[in-house]
Amino acid sequence: MSNIRVRFAPSPTGPLHIGGVRTALFNYLFAKKNNGTFVLRIEDTDQNRYVSNAEQYIKDALEWCGISPDETVGKNEKFGPYRQSERKEIYKKYAKELIDSGNAYYAFDTAEDLDRERKGHEEQGKTFIYNWHNREKGRLVNSLVLSADEVKNRIDNGDKYVVRFKMYKPEEGSHGTIITTDLIRGHVSFKREILDDKILFKSDGMPTYHLANVVDDHLMEISHVIRGEEWLPSVPLHIALYQALGWNAPEFAHLPLILKPTGKGKLSKRDGDKLGFPVFPLAYSNEATDDVSRGFKEDGYFPETVINFLAFLGWNPGTEQELFSLDELISSFDLSRVNKAGARFDFDKTKWYNQQYLQQKSDEELAELFVLENIPFDFTQGTTKEYITKVVSLIKERATFVADFWELSSFFFVAPTEYDTKASKKQWKEATPQIMQDLISVLKPITDFNSQNIETIVKEWLTESKLGFGKVMPPFRLALVGAMSGPHLFDIAEMIGKEETIKRIKNAIETL
Repeated sequence: MSNIRVRFAPSPTGPLHIGGVRTALFNYLFAKKNNGTFVLRIEDTDQNRYVSNAEQYIKDALEWCGISPDETVGKNEKFGPYRQSERKEIYKKYAKELIDSGNAYYAFDTAEDLDRERKGHEEQGKTFIYNWHNREKGRLVNSLVLSADEVKNRIDNGDKYVVRFKMYKPEEGSHGTIITTDLIRGHVSFKREILDDKILFKSDGMPTYHLANVVDDHLMEISHVIRGEEWLPSVPLHIALYQALGWNAPEFAHLPLILKPTGKGKLSKRDGDKLGFPVFPLAYSNEATDDVSRGFKEDGYFPETVINFLAFLGWNPGTEQELFSLDELISSFDLSRVNKAGARFDFDKTKWYNQQYLQQKSDEELAELFVLENIPFDFTQGTTKEYITKVVSLIKERATFVADFWELSSFFFVAPTEYDTKASKKQWKEATPQIMQDLISVLKPITDFNSQNIETIVKEWLTESKLGFGKVMPPFRLALVGAMSGPHLFDIAEMIGKEETIKRIKNAIETL
């Protein structure tokens, strides 16, 4: 393919849902696979829902995911501006061109006029559609029934109006069906005569999504439009606009929906709130309501995790491989392997991905992340980086998130002050205090206090004393950890040292 240009065009009306991130990802992968350009365009024509911090959030989210755009606001603005609110005069020009060519018209209908028509149709058991059936019947107020002078006077007087597109012209019956090939869904067709005359432009100087979208995609030389399935019904209007303006349409690909964990219905923020998982890449604070939405980053997920599981929501590589780096995704990605059917969001699978990526990271990197975690311990007080790294190496296999590290390893840093009640009742018998006292006597003479040496000496003592493992090891672990958990017991003893090991055994004897 030559000169591949794709775009991600979100509206800055709130946080970027992972469905939007998935759309951005697929555009990014397609562009990079084909040596193309990935464009981020801000579609802020809906000023009523505009949120001031949403645009920066979108940029931050894409950057965190590792899929930053090649062109956007303030970056390689070859086809700028990249905010639609700064392109109003461009849209006005093309709206006028469509009117002059007979493909669009001014409509001055008030909200009351349209409500009257809807109610009248409902009383007859019909649905009101503003299109070729009624636009010139006299009941609707537009430039198709008004004289040119009346239209000019209304506009000069400041009457509110919209520009509507002539979706179907009866005199062009042979052009009544729009046929195209979607790169994911194959052959699709739409009958123009059953569609409404969509609004393209409003008297406040702002275009609707449809006009702005088509004009921008053409002027920015977008070759492929890869977007969500919800935009599929807009295809006939967009293709008709390209035709009316005398432009070649880009190729279209409509991605499947991301479904709720049940597989029924589109995934929403409400689902995440109800089931306890994020649906946004980063946490988001709503300036208007002070409502804070959870983010994958703040919940402890790695960006690689988010990218990997999103790639598999609707796409598969055709192999058994599940873990992909971004470069591997780029190399493997193909729109022909994107499914038509909706993709079910599996939250447990996202945790599995995070666990896999955690295990792949070096102990040194995880140790640094551990120190940065907001945990109830000051690592700056007498604990070396090497010690923390060794601790991480012993407990990371049991972790899904770095945030799990403290619970899995606190006993490496602070002695237990409480002991698991159930384990204590089961493991701490009447004879246990004396056995633990004898264990102290075995540990004290050991000069080379390393895991293997400790284990060898303790096992020799057990054999000579004819003590079963069950009488010594569980209470020994309980004394060091406070519970029946943790890595290899003798590794723990080596890490905390002989003095601390003996101290903890004594404390357990006194407490239990």
